[in-house]
Amino acid sequence: MTILSSLGRASRSAPLASKLLLLGTLSGGSLVAYSDSNKKEDQQQQKKKKKVVVLGTGWAGISFLKDLDISSYDVQVVSPQNYFAFTPLLPSVTCGTVEARSIVESVRNITKKKNGEIELWEADCVKIDPTNNKVHCQPVFKDDPEASQEFSLEYDYLIIAVGAQVNTFGTPGVLENCHFLKEVEDAQRIRRGVIDCFEKALLPGLTEEQRRTKLHFVIVGGGPTGVEFAAELHDFIEEDITKIYPSVKELVKITLIQSGDHILNSFDERISSFAEQKFLRDGIDVLMGMRVMSVSDKDISVKIKSSAEVVSLPHGLILWSTGVGTRPVISDLMEQVGQGGRRVLATNEWLQVKGCENVYAVGDCASIAQRKIMGDIANIFKAADVDNSGTLTEDELQDVVEDINVRYPQVELYLKSKHVRSIKDLLTDSEGNPKKEVDIKAFESALSGVDSQMKSLPATAQVAAQQGSYLAKCFNKMEHCKEHPEGPKRFRTGGHHQFRPFQYKHFGQFAPLGGDQAAAELPGDWVSAGRSTQWLWYSVYASKQVSWRTRALVVSDWTRRYIFGRDSSRI
Repeated sequence: MTILSSLGRASRSAPLASKLLLLGTLSGGSLVAYSDSNKKEDQQQQKKKKKVVVLGTGWAGISFLKDLDISSYDVQVVSPQNYFAFTPLLPSVTCGTVEARSIVESVRNITKKKNGEIELWEADCVKIDPTNNKVHCQPVFKDDPEASQEFSLEYDYLIIAVGAQVNTFGTPGVLENCHFLKEVEDAQRIRRGVIDCFEKALLPGLTEEQRRTKLHFVIVGGGPTGVEFAAELHDFIEEDITKIYPSVKELVKITLIQSGDHILNSFDERISSFAEQKFLRDGIDVLMGMRVMSVSDKDISVKIKSSAEVVSLPHGLILWSTGVGTRPVISDLMEQVGQGGRRVLATNEWLQVKGCENVYAVGDCASIAQRKIMGDIANIFKAADVDNSGTLTEDELQDVVEDINVRYPQVELYLKSKHVRSIKDLLTDSEGNPKKEVDIKAFESALSGVDSQMKSLPATAQVAAQQGSYLAKCFNKMEHCKEHPEGPKRFRTGGHHQFRPFQYKHFGQFAPLGGDQAAAELPGDWVSAGRSTQWLWYSVYASKQVSWRTRALVVSDWTRRYIFGRDSSRI
């Protein structure tokens, strides 16, 4: 009180400037005190935040980061690239239809709009230690001793989204002599390689046979990537390259090798047939029913399955696109958690790695091990039979139908295959009339074929993106759902699951076939092919770009290609 009284007397007797200085001093002190208080609260809040480490910035990782409310978490990202690439357009990059920089966006640009800070480390995860909740990382800057020292990060939750690597199936010579198409750098190497083949073929002193070998482009794998690259390469050669290298136009050959009986075998049969006929008209040689035995720098040996004959095909450039394999860091983790011998990391329907409570895996590196309904049939019946009568009434069955449909996605597929709407429609008597009560034998018999509809999700960008977004939404409401579970009933232990399990929604798939034609398989068993489908492909892929910048660049690249053609320089 004495100090305040003295200050009051001093202020009354002091001039105006002194009064303002005194007021500023007092208010500044209060601001400092307020700032210090806020700082302490922020530090305490930061300590309470759970640490989330995300491995990878592909489709799954970026979808997770974009949808995650990072104000509730301390987020750290580890990735060998500091950018996200729109991988479905990689085949277009190989031939200059789209430029590499048009399909990439900096991760820092994507995350800077978030309400909080995300730390990004440009490094490879070399080991995951689930016992101690740590990941060990190796920076990518191997030419700098100071910036290449290994470091480790602790986590409360780990999100594994590292994707997969190319599967060579142990075929000799593939790693040394083939091109792959998984990363932007792969597409750029292929682009230079294609131009090099033409430049080599023009050198003096080569025989015609040698020139033909230099200009023989081989694609191994008849999936979407292989087919789209073959189509892009054909258009590039026909529309641009042959105008610059007219003397070797007749020597160019494109061969597509497929081990199965059809290309695009994951698509509808009508699309596979359309693609094969389109390639036949374009002069692309499609060899089906053949298995690659070995690859050298000069030729590729293939075995004809029908005759067991082995033939040798000379080549100038080979693209290997036969599927994906497991990365070493994932193989090591699978050994640690008792999943050794599997092809990919197994998760439950909530994308939680089996054997690890706080580790989640999304995208190509993992696969959902869907629970079989027949293994739980007794528990389902017991949970539904609330009066312990040994039979289920219509009302008792109705109470668990929705939970069954949510918990076991294969049920919906089975009902569609039987052309019925509900599980109740399966419970009928010999005359086809609905039963008023069913015992466990009838219940089990009606659902006995359900598990035959279980299918693994494809390793596509669409699946990975949906998984990343789903997991982020689960993290956003984790605290709320601990007290208010939103998932289906736990038929074994009672209560409810914390979240609804992941359910994939298929929005269709495209297959660009060159010549401004594409094929599409869309929901509702709708199949489309031709030029109109190509324009649909343009609109969908432009809208799916990660930012307005990349959207504008991709559209401008397509426009430039129509006006000026593709760039054929070796850059």
